Amino acid sequence: MRKIWVLPLTLLAGLASPAFSETRGYLFIIGGGDRPASMMKQFVDLAGRFGSGKIIVFPMASSEPAETGARLVSEFKGLGARAECHILTRDQALAEDSPRILDGAGGVFFSGGDQSLQMAVLRGTPVHRALLALYQKGCVMAGTSAGAAVMSEVMITGEERRKVEEGHEFEVLQAENTITVEGLGFIRTAIIDQHFVTRKRHNRLISLVAEMPRLLGIGIDEETAIIVGPDERFEVIGNRNVVIYDASHASVTITPAKAIGFRGMVMHVLLDGDRFDLKKRQAVR
Repeated sequence: MRKIWVLPLTLLAGLASPAFSETRGYLFIIGGGDRPASMMKQFVDLAGRFGSGKIIVFPMASSEPAETGARLVSEFKGLGARAECHILTRDQALAEDSPRILDGAGGVFFSGGDQSLQMAVLRGTPVHRALLALYQKGCVMAGTSAGAAVMSEVMITGEERRKVEEGHEFEVLQAENTITVEGLGFIRTAIIDQHFVTRKRHNRLISLVAEMPRLLGIGIDEETAIIVGPDERFEVIGNRNVVIYDASHASVTITPAKAIGFRGMVMHVLLDGDRFDLKKRQAVR
């Protein structure tokens, strides 16, 4: 039985229009785990091309934001960058003058942790709007783990609607199970997942692609990143894989019990140096 899914109007509006067609910025999205120094140096160099090159760290996803922020600032300074950490509350992010903390930023880095905590602070605030504007102008938006998840407009929270025991999460391919909310919205044509192969997160991303076949599913593994350019093409860098699910031309079946079936879904597994065109939905070597 085929079921047609209706997206919220806010998402439909974003999907119907070009995804920042005039964007000059870059996205530097890391799947989590260890970050090779060469990878982080590439981010620092890219951020150095815009504004003053300063890097702003937002560690609000972390359970220990002060410690996490300090470590990231030290890491970036060790690579030759100017960096500063800002730990915002929701009220601070809502203040009209709050975007001033982004003045001169060449790059913004979102820490790992719980992506819902990060978005609970930033979503819909003047800071959020300023981040989108900076990205359009040329700033580099980067993040690891939870900081990767926040990049897409449809954001995976990491929770599911089924009640399961610990260790038995996402054991099914099931519609209406994976919980999503609004992310930062730098990518409107895909859903980003992280720690992907290492933590066996295929089921939740495949399920979402079945519900929203207009969106690509991009799963980035640990020690691996994608760099998305203004031309909406990305390059894979790092030691492991990036998995892409494309159901845009597939026949999707969702039964009354919410079980999912596909015919004709395209899957890509990309490695370091591989490139992918988000507009054409094509992988190239």
